[in-house]
Amino acid sequence: MSRTLLFFLLTSSLLIPSYTQTLQHPDEQSFISMLISQKGLDFIKNLLITKAISMIIPLKLSKIEKIAKIPFVGHVDMIVSNISIYEIDVLSSYVKPGDSGISIVASGTTCNLSMSWYYQYSTWLLPVQIFDQGTASVQVEGMQVGLTLGLENQNGTLKLSLKDCGCYVKDISIKLDGGASWLYQGMIDAFEEQIGAAVESAITKKLKEGIIKLDSLLQALPKEIPIDDNASLNVTFVNDPSLSNSSIGFDINGLFTSKENISVPVINYKNLQPSVFCTDPSKMLGLSLDEAVLNSASALYYDAKFMQWTVDKIPDRNILNTAGWRFIIPQLYRKYPNADMNLNISLSSPPVIRISESNIDATVYADLIIDVLEVNQVIPVACISLDIRGSGSVKISGNKLGGSLKLNDFSMSLKWSNIGNLRLYLVQPVIWTLVQTVFLPYANTHLEQGFPLPIIRGFTLQNAEIVLSSSTIAICSDLEFTDSDAVNQLLHVI
Repeated sequence: MSRTLLFFLLTSSLLIPSYTQTLQHPDEQSFISMLISQKGLDFIKNLLITKAISMIIPLKLSKIEKIAKIPFVGHVDMIVSNISIYEIDVLSSYVKPGDSGISIVASGTTCNLSMSWYYQYSTWLLPVQIFDQGTASVQVEGMQVGLTLGLENQNGTLKLSLKDCGCYVKDISIKLDGGASWLYQGMIDAFEEQIGAAVESAITKKLKEGIIKLDSLLQALPKEIPIDDNASLNVTFVNDPSLSNSSIGFDINGLFTSKENISVPVINYKNLQPSVFCTDPSKMLGLSLDEAVLNSASALYYDAKFMQWTVDKIPDRNILNTAGWRFIIPQLYRKYPNADMNLNISLSSPPVIRISESNIDATVYADLIIDVLEVNQVIPVACISLDIRGSGSVKISGNKLGGSLKLNDFSMSLKWSNIGNLRLYLVQPVIWTLVQTVFLPYANTHLEQGFPLPIIRGFTLQNAEIVLSSSTIAICSDLEFTDSDAVNQLLHVI
């Protein structure tokens, strides 16, 4: 049971980030927030109580020995050994966050124990020692287990502390088997108080040991989630967890960071803590992402020079030969008749993403360079600047946030030319086709892959709802338990 309650805490902490309000370095701000509702806490608690109980039993207790002086009999040595809790049943339990910490209580709990008993005594009536032995079954009823935990941010990780812990046993019944058990039943009942105290002590000890191990595990949690070979998501905790009477919230940084220590420029980062807004309060989990998260990804991949490519294969092959441009840019065809071409596209600055209550807007600034291919050389002939304006949509796939982009409009201007002035109104339809058939499919292929949300392994978002607000994407979802191996591995550590 101790591992259950402890692991519940760990799961809660990993499912909950929310963020700070300092206007300093972006590493000290928060751009993702998570909130687990009471329904979510109850779901995790019920799941983990069941799994953890199965992993801690049997629980061995120390041998108990007692010496009694009985009239007409003399001194009697009584020993119960091989005491083992082999079954635990929790009738009811609850978890309640509050100002003083996180309280977890399991009440109406019953335990079934097995043990061996042994008696030995001598009497002046007989010159020999008398002994007997057998087994016994013990049922503990009305047991209540409770603890209160403190949770705080310590250098970007979570620090767990035990504020209060206790176990109380109400009733014990012992049934002997073997030997002349009918004769000794009254005497073995004298062990009830000691057995109850041993159960209370064993459970409390397990809880305290588990808290220490869990705290060490929390301290060792990674501070970033790998996205690909180039980027990671910064999941360092910012600020202390926020506790209300029906939810727990945590703050994390949430920005994309480079694995190669490439400096990512700070673009449009706001000094605002994203709030979780869910239209359905019955959802277990609320996750809120500020638009700065998406813009940090945009800035990182731009700065790492991943947003440039050469177009040398497209469905309309005429666009890649000067013959296809003879009526659009006649001077190009005259100077390089029937020459093959490449179109080099590179972004001139990071794409800018804006989130409003009704839409996600993206503005992409790109340079399109027209290259003519001659023997052993590539000849740049003109560069057209593009301002592409699109709108996006987002979707949840498993525990990833993906999306897609569609073209709304674009404008263009001639940046430079080695073949004279271009009539851009003739060029525009070709560029529109190029953006629609090449640029957008390429971008959407990557956007659809998405990036992982900070959800603990073993749980998957279910029936997720996406709500847009000013500068924020909120994800409101239930949770589904999908990977028992992930939880089992962690429970073994604890």
